[in-house]
Formats: sequence, structure tokens, C-alpha cells
Amino acid sequence: MGLFDDFNRFLETRLEEFLRNNPHLELQALEEQLREQEEDALRLIADLNLQEQKLQDEILSTAQEVQRWHIRIEKAKAANRLDLAEPAQEREAALLRQGNQLWGQMQGLKQRKEQAKQLQRQIQQRRQEVHTKAVQAEAARANTQAQQRSATTGWSQSYKGNIKSGPDLLDDKFKRWETDDELDQLKRNIGNR
Repeated sequence: MGLFDDFNRFLETRLEEFLRNNPHLELQALEEQLREQEEDALRLIADLNLQEQKLQDEILSTAQEVQRWHIRIEKAKAANRLDLAEPAQEREAALLRQGNQLWGQMQGLKQRKEQAKQLQRQIQQRRQEVHTKAVQAEAARANTQAQQRSATTGWSQSYKGNIKSGPDLLDDKFKRWETDDELDQLKRNIGNR
């Protein structure tokens, strides 16, 4: 596992270095992360909407049950059937408590939904800000590259004009030397393991 951990750390370090050298890509990655968070917030809001609808249905059903038992209580009292009226009143009271609990749950759910909506709006606003910065950074990078190309083009054109055509012996020597140096470095690294 040590080799994989080392390799993973190496890749993370290289990625961080690459992103520091390419801030427009870092902004694009941040924008993507914010987009995913916004999607998560929207899914949460949709889930809370479903839960709220379910609670509303349960509250309505409970209210209908309370009404039904209230009518039964009145009938039992009118018929002087206290043996039925008293248990029916207990049932009605239990249903009222259940309805109050459901109502409290729905109020809490509405608060959570409002918080999720507020969070989604904040994420959306932050994402728009990051997008604007990313566009600006990309434009600045393109402008810098264009300036570098024009400066380099002028320099390299005059440079090429002074070099005679044919094989570049100095370049070939450097390539051989660099290749040999890399091979020696690899051998040392393998020998150290």
C-alpha cells in the first residue's frame, strides 16, 4: 500500500501544482463543484417537497378521522351511550395529539426547506461569481499567450534566419546527454528501493 500512497500523494501534488499554474482550470473545477452542490440542494428541496406533501396528506387524513370520531361521540352522547362516548373521546384526543405532532413536523420541514432554498440561492450566486472570474481568467490567459506568441514569433524568426539548414549537432549531443542522465537517474532510483 505504501507505493500506492506515495503515488497518490505524488499525483495530488502534481495536480495542485498544475492548478496553481493554471488558475482558470482551478476556477472551472470550483465551478463544477458548486454546480454539483447546487444539484444536491435542488434534490434536497425536491425530497423535502415530497415529504411535505406526504405530511399534508397525513394531516388531512387525521383531521378527517377526528371529525368522524367527533360525530360518533355526539351520536353516542345523544343516545346516552357513555360506554361508547368515553372511549370515542379518548380516541379523538389521541388523534388530535397525533395531528399536532404531524403539524409540528410539517412546520419543521418547512423551515428546513426554506433553509435549503436559501442555501441553493447562495450556491447559485457563488457559482455565477466563479463563472465570471473563470471567464475573465481565461480571457487574460488567452491575451497573455497571444502576447507571448507575438514576442516569441519575432524573436524566433530572426533566430531561424541565422541558423544554417541541416542537422543540428549540438541539439543531438544534448539529447543524448539528457537521455543518458535520465537512465542513470532511473538506475539509481531502482537501486535505492
